[in-house]
Amino acid sequence: MNPVRHAFRALLAALALTVAIDVSAPALAQHGQDRDPAQAVTTSSTNPTANAVKEERLLQQLQKLEGRVSIPDGKAANLIQPQGRDYRGFREGVLPWLGAIAIIGILLGLAVFYFTRGRITLEDSPESGQKILRFNGLERFTHWMTAVCFIVLAISGLNYIFGKRLLMPLMGPDAFAAWSHYAKLAHNFLAWPFMLGVLLIFVLWIKDNIPDRTDIRWLKEGGGIFGHHHPPARRFNAGQKIVFWTVVLGGIALSVSGVMMLFPFSAADINGMQWAQYAHAVVGVIMIAAIIAHIYIGTLGMEGAYDAMGSGEVDLAWARAHHSLWVEEEQAKTNSGRPQLGGGATPAPAE
Repeated sequence: MNPVRHAFRALLAALALTVAIDVSAPALAQHGQDRDPAQAVTTSSTNPTANAVKEERLLQQLQKLEGRVSIPDGKAANLIQPQGRDYRGFREGVLPWLGAIAIIGILLGLAVFYFTRGRITLEDSPESGQKILRFNGLERFTHWMTAVCFIVLAISGLNYIFGKRLLMPLMGPDAFAAWSHYAKLAHNFLAWPFMLGVLLIFVLWIKDNIPDRTDIRWLKEGGGIFGHHHPPARRFNAGQKIVFWTVVLGGIALSVSGVMMLFPFSAADINGMQWAQYAHAVVGVIMIAAIIAHIYIGTLGMEGAYDAMGSGEVDLAWARAHHSLWVEEEQAKTNSGRPQLGGGATPAPAE
């Protein structure tokens, strides 16, 4: 056969094949779109997402999502953990409500008490004009150092809970950022004298704060708060002993959890750090509420109470009304059978 004829036939066959492919391609594409997507996936042997694991399933199986890092800090490989979500829910939801209920609740309760009961006064025992030393200089210094530190710690701690909700809209972001920065510095540095104060409070007053039988009677009679008769009490009554143990035990809890946060990951992993923040926040809110009540009784709530930590001396009639057993103990320490009086005379130590 003529070679020219063979070449001509081959050229015609190639053209026919090209036209057939061009005509059939749109039909095949349309047919592929009309097919069930699930069938399309199953017919593919190279689908890159066929074995992908969803995040929720991964969290359920592994409890956390980790990667690989080349830096020394291995904690950076922990990308997602369910406990972190739980803490965020506590931090943004539970804690603000807990703080608001505790603080506003105690303020409302004290306001109702003040306007119904009024100030606790010495109605049946007018002041005698004679003074007796109740707290010496070291005791007053310890009290005020701890009290001032706690107030600053409380304000800066409440800023952590309520600051962005209440202060930032009023101050603006820049001023609030500056305030929060210095509040954080004050919180970190004043934590140390506060811890020292808690230790000194424990050492100075532990022997006078051991519960005894007189506390049972004091509690049964409401401490004279709801009436005009004050049950007998030693140097510290049952209410003051409750405050003492709240400060000591709560202060220890705040100190331990606070030091863990000041030196993160030195004694705990990420879960331990979150539990430290749980404890620090909850105990802090409870102590703030308790100290608000303590401040009320020591100032506005009871006549003559502030003098005990102000000058250190209280009127003898006040001491006999509120701490009669303690006055008897002080009388027994003197040769004359009477407590040495202040205001010109050398006051007897309260120890």
